[in-house]
Amino acid sequence: MNGATTAATYVPARWKNRLSFLATQWRAGLGLFGLRGWVVAAIAAVLALVLVGIPTGMIDNPFFARQTAVRIQDYVIWTTTALLMGLVGGSFAVRRAKGGEGRGASGGLLSYFATGCPICNKLVVSVLGVSGALTYFAPVQLYLGIASIALLLWSLHLRLSAMTRSCCVVPAPVEARAKG
Repeated sequence: MNGATTAATYVPARWKNRLSFLATQWRAGLGLFGLRGWVVAAIAAVLALVLVGIPTGMIDNPFFARQTAVRIQDYVIWTTTALLMGLVGGSFAVRRAKGGEGRGASGGLLSYFATGCPICNKLVVSVLGVSGALTYFAPVQLYLGIASIALLLWSLHLRLSAMTRSCCVVPAPVEARAKG
């Protein structure tokens, strides 16, 4: 067996242990939600859908009109970020745990920029102009959406980690038990 094959078979096992630990930690954190946490999470998700959907024109309304068509990626980013914002919001109903507050707000703001109409955004049009908004900003919106989802996932991870550390024992990863 050469070195490349050994490294290739070792890395997935290491990641498997870490992912198993994260899944256990997330399950424990989400298990602490209870009825109140899940109700708050559902309300926060619906609120996020409305607060992002109306000004971006994803929800038809008489106040905001969208100049460009809604893309499939906009719907995926919009719903995914709303669900994650709901879970982050639900974590605040469980108990006071520090961590992730700023990342959640940043993720929500990036979601707005990622799903909005590029030429309806006054800030972008004032900086880049209409042709610049379509040429440069529209392709970047997908990456803003990915960054939004990543920030919300990280925020949720920090919140669930803080919740589980403060109230219950989560088993350590296999590699940490082997070292200790």
